[in-house]
Amino acid sequence: MTSTLPETGQQFALSEEELRRFHRQGFIGPFTLYEPDEMREIWRRTRLELLDRSDAVYPTEDAVSGATNIANYDRHLDHDFLASHIGRREIVDRVASILGPDVICWRTEFFPKHPGDEGTDWHQADTFANASGKPQILWPEDSDFGGTITVWSAFTEATTENGCLQFIPGTHRTMFYDETKKMHYDPEKINSVDKDGIRRGFFGYDYRELQKDPDWTPDEDAAVAQIMEPGQFIIFWSTLMHASYPHLGRTNDMRMGFATRYVPSTVHVYPDSDHIEEYGGRISLEKYGSVLVSGDNHRPDNRMVTETTRGKTF
Repeated sequence: MTSTLPETGQQFALSEEELRRFHRQGFIGPFTLYEPDEMREIWRRTRLELLDRSDAVYPTEDAVSGATNIANYDRHLDHDFLASHIGRREIVDRVASILGPDVICWRTEFFPKHPGDEGTDWHQADTFANASGKPQILWPEDSDFGGTITVWSAFTEATTENGCLQFIPGTHRTMFYDETKKMHYDPEKINSVDKDGIRRGFFGYDYRELQKDPDWTPDEDAAVAQIMEPGQFIIFWSTLMHASYPHLGRTNDMRMGFATRYVPSTVHVYPDSDHIEEYGGRISLEKYGSVLVSGDNHRPDNRMVTETTRGKTF
């Protein structure tokens, strides 16, 4: 069975006041896309279906060096619900009101947090070269912006006790990190980094290695927690300082977030690269493609997907 992504329109576009707030603070939301009970049922079913990786674009056997995070990218390319989710008008209309009418989704990622997991350390991403030192997205040279619009959807409840997001409003205009530096991957750092009395790491990396000023520290007193119900989503610039709390383990439930990343179709995705190199591993982009979710594609040299491996047409 095939289905098409919905045509974008203005039904869910951000209002002028919402746009001003977004550009001032770097984020907007949360918004409700699915009712909590609906999302719980969707995730219960989807979680089981995702165990079937026969059509996934990144096989796990290419991630034996610890790159399982890469293998978990872009499951929207082989799973019908995720393929539909990235193009929901409730999301795309709002993103297009920020980026303009021509928008691609270039990556999706799952962000699980299990009981006892550390918090994610403060970070920003502009070119997404932070792990390898090689840019994964490049905006045109005359662009006023950089980074990506991230839509983070709560597939489960997200609280301060199980690891919800934190933002420092207004920090998206200044990069405090130099992504041309290369972080050093060490799997032994996972769940073992103590930062000022709080367990904060970055999936086997130490994001502080990229700081422009080694003595600088984020103003955590200005941080705001993003508590979300299952089925809600929040929109933010990837250049916004963001982090997450640890999962304190007071419940046995996993917190699950699903991030969809959007840029204008003028942005060059994975420039001059045929692979992703992160988390101690390397995975081919042979089966990868960005998805046009709104308007027209202005980069014919980008890898694009028009149909998923399961026959779902975009």
